[in-house]
Amino acid sequence: MEIIKLNVMRGPNYWSASHHQLIVLKIAADKVAAYPAAATDEMINKLGGLRIPSHLIYPGLSLTKLVGYIAVALQKLAGMDCEYFTGQPNEQQPDTNVVFPYTVETAGVYAAEAAVEIINTLHNQQPCYWDAAIQQLSLLNRRDALGPSTKAIADAAINRGIPVTRLDRDSLLMLGYGANQRILRAAVTGSTSAIAVALAQDKDSTKKLLDANYVPVPRGVIIDQLDELVAAIEDLGFPLVIKPSDGNHGRGITTMIQSQAEAVKAFQIARQVSDDVIIEKHIYGHDFRFLVINYQLIAVAKRTPASVTGDGILTIAELVEQANKDPRRGPGHQQVLTEIKINDDTLAILATLQLTPASVPAKGKTIYLKSTANLSTGGTAEDVTDLVHPDNKALAERIARLMDLNICGIDIMAGTVAEPIKEGNGAVLEVNAGPGLRMHLAPSQGTSRDVAGPIVDMLYAGNRPARIPIVAITGTNGKTTTTRLIAHLAREVGYHDGFTTTDGIYIDGRLIETGDCSGPQSAGVVLRDPLVNFAVLECARGGILRSGLGFDRCDIGIVTNISADHLGLDGIETLEQLARVKAVVPKSVASNGYSILNADDDLVYQMKDHVESKVALFSGHSENPRISMHIEEGGIAAWVEDHWFIFCRNGQKRRIMPVADVPLTFNGTAASMIMNTLPAIITAFICKIPVRQLHSALLSFKPSPENTPGRMNQFDFSHFRLMIDYAHNEGGYHELKTYAAQVTASIKTGVIAATGDRREQDIRNLGSLAAEIFDELIIRHDKDGRGRTNDQITSLLLEGIKKIKPKMPVIVISDEIEAINYAVTHAQKDAWIFVNTDNVHESLAFVKRIHQNYLLHNSGNNVAA
Repeated sequence: MEIIKLNVMRGPNYWSASHHQLIVLKIAADKVAAYPAAATDEMINKLGGLRIPSHLIYPGLSLTKLVGYIAVALQKLAGMDCEYFTGQPNEQQPDTNVVFPYTVETAGVYAAEAAVEIINTLHNQQPCYWDAAIQQLSLLNRRDALGPSTKAIADAAINRGIPVTRLDRDSLLMLGYGANQRILRAAVTGSTSAIAVALAQDKDSTKKLLDANYVPVPRGVIIDQLDELVAAIEDLGFPLVIKPSDGNHGRGITTMIQSQAEAVKAFQIARQVSDDVIIEKHIYGHDFRFLVINYQLIAVAKRTPASVTGDGILTIAELVEQANKDPRRGPGHQQVLTEIKINDDTLAILATLQLTPASVPAKGKTIYLKSTANLSTGGTAEDVTDLVHPDNKALAERIARLMDLNICGIDIMAGTVAEPIKEGNGAVLEVNAGPGLRMHLAPSQGTSRDVAGPIVDMLYAGNRPARIPIVAITGTNGKTTTTRLIAHLAREVGYHDGFTTTDGIYIDGRLIETGDCSGPQSAGVVLRDPLVNFAVLECARGGILRSGLGFDRCDIGIVTNISADHLGLDGIETLEQLARVKAVVPKSVASNGYSILNADDDLVYQMKDHVESKVALFSGHSENPRISMHIEEGGIAAWVEDHWFIFCRNGQKRRIMPVADVPLTFNGTAASMIMNTLPAIITAFICKIPVRQLHSALLSFKPSPENTPGRMNQFDFSHFRLMIDYAHNEGGYHELKTYAAQVTASIKTGVIAATGDRREQDIRNLGSLAAEIFDELIIRHDKDGRGRTNDQITSLLLEGIKKIKPKMPVIVISDEIEAINYAVTHAQKDAWIFVNTDNVHESLAFVKRIHQNYLLHNSGNNVAA
């Protein structure tokens, strides 16, 4: 078995609108056929150690599902919360698909490869060991999964319906979209004061600020040279604490220093973390962490340094090994507890007790192994929130205000938190920005506290919206024009729009990237921009199949039409399969949103039965019975009646404006543009755009290279007309045929091409349609043949052309600009030239240049006259 293609889904997708994180493998069907059912059953018998649920395993189980089950089982055994997935489209495809979920993307990809390798190993009758795969997956999980604090915040946001986007491979998250986004990294948010963070990192400055405001802190000094240490010791006296001025997670801290030799060593350890070193009086008591969020005390934990308790038999090293077997412990920060490591700090502590890791403590004797109680060094935590005295609550909240730190962890040493902490009874050791949440989320003892929810509530206080309106548009033809028109409507009423098309990405009306930007990555660029408060996203077939949509859900999903295009690619062989791809968009619409569907298209209309949202319909015909039935049921619809655009809601019909008055319709002659306008009108009403402004927007959106580049862009010369359009499939050519039939011209010249990766019959059909539309043809070629040579494409087009008009005049000029130039320089009087463009911006620039030269030349002649 061999993986021939692997795609990672990151949003609603062809395989599932609700399972966004999926790995999709393609394995050649002939490879799968080499594994008979009996062999598969034999493999299943050898996979007991993977603990695949018995209800999923049965005789004759398909090999592809088994691969998916193995991949999930490996992830689960590696500690990832991954569930089994069985839903897949039922159609037969030439390639066999394996689909399964992941929680960590890199681990999901590795699990796919490992699962296939396990199958191949078993098929070859070789011993199969999957422990190494599980170990590697565990490593990837620790390295790439969100840490517990960040994950808790992400989960809290998702539970509140707020979208979460990971912006890097670390812990940088975006909550919400566009103008309503909030950025955070663990427990530091975009609204956290940078000055406050810097102040918290400078422990000496923090201590001085608190001391000046009568907050109890330990006596101490800051030094940067070893020769200053003796004076500090004489001033403060033992026991001491020595720590770096700038550090976190307990790094470089040594406590309970009782001698000058210990102080020198501790100074050297602290200098490895920071140039400046704090020397301060040791405060006796317990280590407490106060967590303050939005200047309110949320949780308090009592922290205890990593320790072992003797049994009179095992050595300290053996007791540590035994403690690390606790399933709650693991490397780093991924588990509830961190594994204990015997390091220099541990050895120094043991030495003061005249012990070594080989020593055997007496039964019941507790040995503390770390200088600090940080969880990151193996410490444990006990929740004591309910014991906190009101004065201590007020003290913690005052400290947060003094620091201007909206999320902070305050470390306090005291005998108890049940009594007021005052000088002599305890002290504030330090204030931490970006405090870890793990000790509060899952304490070793006591009540687990929801400390992530208050962070999200702070970021979206007062039920502020996290989302922005998202309109997603798909279909075979008309997507780009519909996208642009809706974005224009939004901009007209004052929104800062962002939209994506096959032409590029636009933010607030400005082009920021050219090229085909109709995929999820481009959608992500729009939704990441803090200016955008209205997104209009073109969603093409390729992106949906490659990695899904670039958002979790949208407010409006529009499907323009379904016709033959890209068939034979990526396992999509039929119109029904293509419709299922496009249906991902309406399936992703929120339940209170609208799916706007073309009632004239059977495949699009049928999508209404598979969406959770409300449905609105549009039609180019007033007599469409689907529209009549829909409005009788109280639905929203728009259609054309007596040459007027009509909108209806709650049974109330409203005439919008004459079709011919809308410039985009070319005086009502462009049927395709009429159909593109209808869903835009529905969108305007759903978004509560006033009718007056809707009229204004429809009138100001003129078909032009600026508003609709590559979509029926017409240029008038003195003796001929030229139109540039992106029509590149049968549906587009049928629309072109309808429009061209209304064009009066002495001769109709077509500059045509075909995309190389289409089926042979599709290319022939384009040739036949072109022969029906035009009187003469120029065949050009795209720069990317997509698997076919220019000669092969020309031959297929000619077969289609000659089938309709055997004697039709045809010439071949491969370069697009040269083909346009030839058509223009050889244009007959009153000719109409149509250019099917590949490089929209380049061709438009060329035609605009020669048209401008024409206008200047004509203007000069007129002046001379």
